[in-house]
Amino acid sequence: MNVKSELEGLAEPEYQKFSASLLPGVENILGVRIPKLRVIAKRIAKENWKEFLEDAKDDSFEEILLQGLVIGYAKANPTEIITALDTFLPKIDNWSVCDSTAMTLKAAKDHPAYFGYAQSCIAEGTEFSVRFGLVLLMSHFVSDEYIESGLETIENAKRPGYYAKMAAAWAVSVCYVKYPERTEEWLSSAKLDDWTFNKSIQKIKESLRVSEEDKARLDSMKRVLD
Repeated sequence: MNVKSELEGLAEPEYQKFSASLLPGVENILGVRIPKLRVIAKRIAKENWKEFLEDAKDDSFEEILLQGLVIGYAKANPTEIITALDTFLPKIDNWSVCDSTAMTLKAAKDHPAYFGYAQSCIAEGTEFSVRFGLVLLMSHFVSDEYIESGLETIENAKRPGYYAKMAAAWAVSVCYVKYPERTEEWLSSAKLDDWTFNKSIQKIKESLRVSEEDKARLDSMKRVLD
């Protein structure tokens, strides 16, 4: 059975409707649940994953997401993975494929090559290249070694479009949960646009790991918009 037939066999009409409601504008959603896609991706990653990527089709949302998951699970050196990502990233046109791929790339954890790659994606300046870089950063580089350069990267990032801005706010909230004092100090002078700044505070306040006292103090920092 080829991969497309396998995916079609796993499709659920009701889940297709649910996925479509979360991904406005995304076409050709089959309705395969993410855990099932991960099972297939892990299997392919243990086989000839490069050949799979060369032959893979982009006919459905799931086929594209599967490619990203395979890259994330593949065991290879950073150069090979980054080369595969360079080919894959232009296919990303929604937050789900973007975030799932970045989060699955566990090999990136505190690895300087991948931090540099996150920065290069952000510097590329398109909505989903920026989001991919920011999600890669927040998923694998909120650490003692990278917190300072991470906050600087967030501050200097171009944020074209809603999904890039949301990723920046999300990244700030992840930094705050792990490094509250440093992130709050940074926020006091961060050169973020007003929308991203206020959304960052909102995302922090949504965390169950932030005290009510801290939430109230952060709330007082929100900028008044015209």
